Amino acid sequence: MKFTDGYWLPLPGVQVLRPRDVADVRVDDDRLTVWSSTAPLTTRGDTLNRPLVTVTFTSPLDDVIGVQVDHHRGGTDRGPRFEVAGGTPDLKITHEPGTGTAEVRSGALTATVRTEGAWGVQFSGGGRVLTSSTPRSIGVVTDAAGDAYVHEQLSLGVGEHVYGLGERFGPFVKNGQSVDIWNADGGTASEQAYKNVPFYLSDAGYGVFVDDPGRVSFEVGTEVVSRTQFSVAGQTLRYYLIYGPSPKEILRKYTALTGRPARVPAWSYGLWLSTSFTTSYDEATVTSFVDGMAERDLPLSVFHFDCFWMREFHWSDFVWDPATFPDPVGMLSRLKARGLRICVWINPYIAQRSRLFDEGRDRGFLVTRADGSVWQTDMWQAGMALVDFTNPDAVAWFTGYLRELLGQGVDAFKTDFGERIPTDVVWHDGSDPHRMHNYYTHLYNRAVFELLEAERGEGEAVLFARSATAGGQQFPVHWGGDCESTFESMAEELRGGLSLASSGFAYWSHDIGGFEGRPDPAVFKRWVAFGLLSSHSRLHGSDSYRVPWAFDDEAVDVTRTFTHLKHRLMPYLAELGEQAHEQGVPVMRPMVLEFPTDRGAATVDTQYMLGDSLLVAPVFSAEGDVDVYVPDGTWTSLLDGSQVTGPRWVREEHGFSSLPLYVRPGTVLPFAAHTDRPDGDWADGLTLRLFDLPDGHRSRTRVPSSSGGDPVWFTVERVGERVRVIAQGTSAPWHVSVERGRESGAVTASAPAGVAEVVVELAAPRG
Repeated sequence: MKFTDGYWLPLPGVQVLRPRDVADVRVDDDRLTVWSSTAPLTTRGDTLNRPLVTVTFTSPLDDVIGVQVDHHRGGTDRGPRFEVAGGTPDLKITHEPGTGTAEVRSGALTATVRTEGAWGVQFSGGGRVLTSSTPRSIGVVTDAAGDAYVHEQLSLGVGEHVYGLGERFGPFVKNGQSVDIWNADGGTASEQAYKNVPFYLSDAGYGVFVDDPGRVSFEVGTEVVSRTQFSVAGQTLRYYLIYGPSPKEILRKYTALTGRPARVPAWSYGLWLSTSFTTSYDEATVTSFVDGMAERDLPLSVFHFDCFWMREFHWSDFVWDPATFPDPVGMLSRLKARGLRICVWINPYIAQRSRLFDEGRDRGFLVTRADGSVWQTDMWQAGMALVDFTNPDAVAWFTGYLRELLGQGVDAFKTDFGERIPTDVVWHDGSDPHRMHNYYTHLYNRAVFELLEAERGEGEAVLFARSATAGGQQFPVHWGGDCESTFESMAEELRGGLSLASSGFAYWSHDIGGFEGRPDPAVFKRWVAFGLLSSHSRLHGSDSYRVPWAFDDEAVDVTRTFTHLKHRLMPYLAELGEQAHEQGVPVMRPMVLEFPTDRGAATVDTQYMLGDSLLVAPVFSAEGDVDVYVPDGTWTSLLDGSQVTGPRWVREEHGFSSLPLYVRPGTVLPFAAHTDRPDGDWADGLTLRLFDLPDGHRSRTRVPSSSGGDPVWFTVERVGERVRVIAQGTSAPWHVSVERGRESGAVTASAPAGVAEVVVELAAPRG
């Protein structure tokens, strides 16, 4: 929200109070409190009729400093509140009278607060200033309508870039944008977003998390071009500044604060096929799709039933449409006998025709208006109401019906919707309805995810969720929502995923081919390559099927090629999942995350890193022309062995079965032997592919177990022209391939069952 008319003037009717002179400072063991007057204090009389701004500095974790700005503190905090972790940081607070400053130091991050002269705070880390709060940065605002707001403005350095703020489909770099954190069902073609996160990441070495689940307005260089402003309604603003110094370190600390992603099951990485939204389908149709995939050697992992598995006008009642599915339990059993997992669509809305409506109303499980009546609307479903997830009994009631579906054979839920949450309602726990608008989706997804964990076990729960806010990364997976079936929308989806990854979300997917409309075969084929090189991959549309043979024979071949490739990459992808769970680092990464000091990578939003080692550049044209930015070093194509040396932009042309997929120099890439499924024993027959290892290289590579057992470890060392590989934790056969580019071929060696060490001489090929 903007409050000024240019630099000097407030907007008409707007009054702004700012901290001017520090009136007092108090140091406690765990906090520094600063009271600042809003005008200079020269006499005792100046203290009369003079508002104070209270600024409190704390630290929940090392390298994280919390700042709370208060005007009037007598309000009631009705919640909800983000769940923010705390610990015992290495915290030191000092204030020596006469020095003109006070310091709060948490780990390697320091906040230096002026206690004399003009207001100012400098945040420093690694021996340099990261950002500052200046004399005009903090504002306690009253607008023309009498509504109160608090804002902060942190300085932007020359050449500094800002990323994140949730899943945003516009430009990846947020400089020059005004962003409201307010969940909306707006598709992928506007400023609205399904997943709004009040956190931004700066490539200057820090991140900022605004601890408010309501509407947070960000002006990234738009209120003042040299500052990022963020504001909230009310009398209090709370934010955390997080020191990196690298973007990955910032995300590690941010997710330590707001929650790390759960592990997801190995089978979820495989290909998901949907009935699509409004298409007609029954068991015969579903079986024909499954048969068609098998006949064409298109391995399928999950079959998804979209909305019309339930009767129209009944969403959600969790009852299979008896006219279409007379034997749902038998049908699910037959599908599961073919090795498939089952996902079904749900949403948190209860239509008036649903069998649950009267029950939910009578038991007080539906959201109400102030007069006690059930809040209802005809948008989406006739007379629909909302489940009140602030009521523990309502959560148990809602998930009890989902538990029945799990008993029938369902394995996962697509938790759709959760964005259009009204603010003229009353919540069971008394939560502020404006703060609940964004937070509702968190309670919704958590309820369903925790049910899956309770019934299936940790590591076996997975959602396909559309809406989220801060902390929602704990309940994967999320997909990009309703996009058009065009190359432009394919690029929108990628930008949304990059922004979401910059906001702490580790897993991300999208509708292959686009959702709205029927994609041109060229769009579908290009999107297949992109989709199967994403963390999760789903074929889904609105009013047309997404089986590959509906497009052309080449679409079948492209789907087969990239499904098989993804299965061979599973040891690598599973390790990325472990890193996501343990460290909060995303599977799909913006280039700046891996190359924070490369200015050429700072603004790239048409490609990404799949983990730390694979560069993926989707092709956004039928003709196959694509520009790819290659960072420093000699990179090798995983598909054909060709090599390119960076840093530079390269223009390439690719057929539908290809795209720029480059392996970073110095990579040890575990490559599975099996192409038929994403799970199984990845270590059995595995090939370690070694790319441009420098002399003196030494690394350890972990290959997780898909069944949750102990991982296999490989130690790789290169000394001169000799590469030594040692396996630990496996008795299965494995192989080594030293990749030397398309012209030179590879040097290979094999370890039969029970052999734990292989030595490869690079001077002479050996088989």
